[in-house]
This record gives sequence, structure tokens and C-alpha cells, in this order.
Amino acid sequence: MKHQVLDSPDFGLLKTTFEAPGERLVSEAGAMVAMSSGLKMDTNMRGGLLAAAKRKLLGGESMFQNTYVATAAGQEVWLAPAPEGDIRHRRLGVGETLFLQSGAYVAHFGDKLQLDTKWGGVRSFFGGIGFFLLRVVGPGDLFFYSYGAIHEVDVGGGGYACDTGHVVAFTDGLEYEIHKFGGFKGLFFSGEGLICRFRGEGKLFLQTRNAPSLAAFLEPFRPVKTSSSD
Repeated sequence: MKHQVLDSPDFGLLKTTFEAPGERLVSEAGAMVAMSSGLKMDTNMRGGLLAAAKRKLLGGESMFQNTYVATAAGQEVWLAPAPEGDIRHRRLGVGETLFLQSGAYVAHFGDKLQLDTKWGGVRSFFGGIGFFLLRVVGPGDLFFYSYGAIHEVDVGGGGYACDTGHVVAFTDGLEYEIHKFGGFKGLFFSGEGLICRFRGEGKLFLQTRNAPSLAAFLEPFRPVKTSSSD
């Protein structure tokens, strides 16, 4: 299968082209933009009801996934996530692991790639990361998305700190802790709140925008209805 990411980082669109009959692509429900008419498409709960419910309730993904099966070479599927932003491809080797923020999964190629959930800790929920992360284990080709552009960081021995709302994904060699930004004064008055401090060796994927910040920016412009009294 060939792939191409178009219109990134603003409005990422994933174009996938099958090279042989029988090739399969699995995607999040609702991500399909267009497809060749000859493709076969099946909607199911991969791994059964319990596994699908676990991904839905804990990992932020939909219970159902769509599987596209090529009937001829050259057929295409076009996919896009709901929010505007970037799409990134990551090829995972055997046993290689990537942790995704809830809802960041778009699609994957490869029957052996595994999707599961990982407990992120109570503090991660209050930090904006969520109680659970989506754990993806290779081999296979993974596609994930962000709100805004994706910025890739190589984390070394010195560690790295970032705003919790900007974390999209990170590799298995990294661990994180959540801290207050600049003490209690920084927590309440800096506008930053909580931050993630990563340590170890690996890659960290950040998004340049985050939805809560957008919501806070738009809040003063929200129309408010007032009731008049007689």
C-alpha cells in the first residue's frame, strides 16, 4: 500500500492507494472522505465487544472500525479526522510501541498491529492527558492526527517539558510526570497550569494548538441570552 498526506499541516488529508488485491486498511469510524467504488468495506468491532468497548470507554476511540479490502490494484481510500490539523505516519517494527493521546488514532495498515489501552494515572486526567492512553504495538503502519501542526522532539538525557494539552504521542522509551508550572502562583496566574516533564530516550510528538485554549479564547464572544422581567 502507498500513502500520501496532503494539505498538511492545516487540513491534513490521507490518500492511500492499494497495490494488490486483498490488501486491507483499517480506519476509525467516520474518517472516510472518499473511496474507489470497487472496494469492499466492512464495519465491525475489532477484537470483539469487550475489546471494542475498552477502546471506546478508556482510549477515546469509537467502538466500530471500518476495514477496506482492495479488489484490484490502484484502488484508493481518502481519510481525514474531524478537527483541522496534521496527519502523521509512523511505521512500527516488531514490538515497537507508541502511546497516543485519546482520540488521536486515524488508521493503520498491517494485520499484526495491536491497539490497546494503558493507565495514565489520576494526575494525568487532571493534567488534560486523560486517565488512559491508546497503546499501539507493531508491526504495522500507523496514522494519527493532531489539532494544529505536529512538532516532533527528540528527547534525550536532559528531559523535556511541555504543556499537557499539547501532547499527541510519545515512544515507549519515555516516561512522564505532571507538575505545577512555577508553583502555585504559576498554576493559577501564568496561564499554563500543569506541565508534563518527560524523561528517558525517545520521540515526543506535540500539537501546535489545543482545543481547550481555543474554547477559552472564544468564551468572551459567546452570545448570552438574558431574561427580561416584567
